[in-house]
Amino acid sequence: MSTYDVGIIGGGPGGYVAAIKAAQMGAQVCLIEKGAWGGTCLHRGCIPTKTLFSVATLATHMQDAAELGIQTRDTAIDYTQVLAHKESVVQRLTGGIAQLLKGNGVHTLNGTAALTDKNRIAVLKPDGTTEQVHAKNVIIATGSEPAEPPLFEIDETQVLTTTGILNLTELPESLIIVGGGISGCEFASIFNALGCSVTVLELLPTLLATEDVQVIRHIQRFMKQKGIHSHTGAKVTHVKKSETHVTATLESGEELTAEKMLISTGRRFNTEGIGLEKVGVRTDKGKIRVNSRMQTNIPGIYAIGDVASRYLLAHVASAEGKVAAQNCLVATATMPPTMAPTMAPTMDYQVIPWCIFTLPEIGHVGMTEKEATDEGYEVKVGRFPYAANGIALGMRETDGFVKTVADAESGDILGVHIVGAHASTLIHEAAVAIRAGAAAMDIAHTVHAHPTLSEMVMESAEAAYGKAIHSLS
Repeated sequence: MSTYDVGIIGGGPGGYVAAIKAAQMGAQVCLIEKGAWGGTCLHRGCIPTKTLFSVATLATHMQDAAELGIQTRDTAIDYTQVLAHKESVVQRLTGGIAQLLKGNGVHTLNGTAALTDKNRIAVLKPDGTTEQVHAKNVIIATGSEPAEPPLFEIDETQVLTTTGILNLTELPESLIIVGGGISGCEFASIFNALGCSVTVLELLPTLLATEDVQVIRHIQRFMKQKGIHSHTGAKVTHVKKSETHVTATLESGEELTAEKMLISTGRRFNTEGIGLEKVGVRTDKGKIRVNSRMQTNIPGIYAIGDVASRYLLAHVASAEGKVAAQNCLVATATMPPTMAPTMAPTMDYQVIPWCIFTLPEIGHVGMTEKEATDEGYEVKVGRFPYAANGIALGMRETDGFVKTVADAESGDILGVHIVGAHASTLIHEAAVAIRAGAAAMDIAHTVHAHPTLSEMVMESAEAAYGKAIHSLS
């Protein structure tokens, strides 16, 4: 039986990052994954959906090309080629992770892992044999899977999860999406842009309920303009399948029919069958309980990513993986003194950027205006429209705005919200500013290159003080 400083169960964006980080600090690391490197994010989540999003964005631009003076005829979507592109991206990144693990000296095992005690992992390999791994520290990074509410009788043929919809080989003519959160709205935008008739059913009063109210209003209006039908406050009570269609019956009695149905109503945590009960690791409603150092209640066992995190985001899982890896080595004094931090690192959730790949994109970091006022802040709010930005006009990307929420007393930035082209890129200037403790005027006084979309972040900060140059708002 091999012995390692760190044994990691799960090779997604939390697990493989933790493995590389620990190895870079001098640890002997074993990473165990039952599927392909990269986990849900790379194979059934972030990467394939955002690859489809890039295709959908290009398709939208092609539709508008004539208004920019580019004449296109007989443009059509070859979905077979779209899928081939998606798979090539996934395979390239999968191979890249394998090379990174090898290059950093991480020992890898393919198989299904379960804890047999706090320092021992049994790995059932594809050939049916079992290998025992001894680890001074264990990091659990087993992730999550789409929830499958019994009402919908998911078959991944007509009624699909977010995994099944990525495996469709043909575009459906029509699609009902149950769930108007981040994932549901992203798929709505993608399949609408690819030519499908899309209807979104959301139980809550609004789509994207976690976003700033002005962002919600904007994106709902834009989705309506694009022909996406949305029903809020809509509870599905019955689902009926025929050979060619699926019908959803709402509590109101209304019936809606489409060729396919996507269920996007949340995720379940992969905590079953991995030996948590055997070693006494505490869970709460299926999620592993951890502290800010990603430690469970059992010394030497850590958990990161969807299976333990407050945020189901790949970049948060990676950040948690780095924290857990460092704490593993601090706890066992494995790290060379020259590399050891002055104290055990903790996970900081105060500055987490969120990116939603709808059309247009959404990015936010920090508090919404309502959250800030609910916390007792008196706020100053600055808003700058894409329509007043030179390069946005040139790109014909005038739909959207940048909103800055600042503390009226100190000027500190409390939150920034962007809806519009490249919001997922622009939001990171705000994230760095908030983490650095910058005030809105620090951004406002920073010279931004012209003409760029980034100028809107500067002018939004100026607008919080009524000083925006290119806007009267």
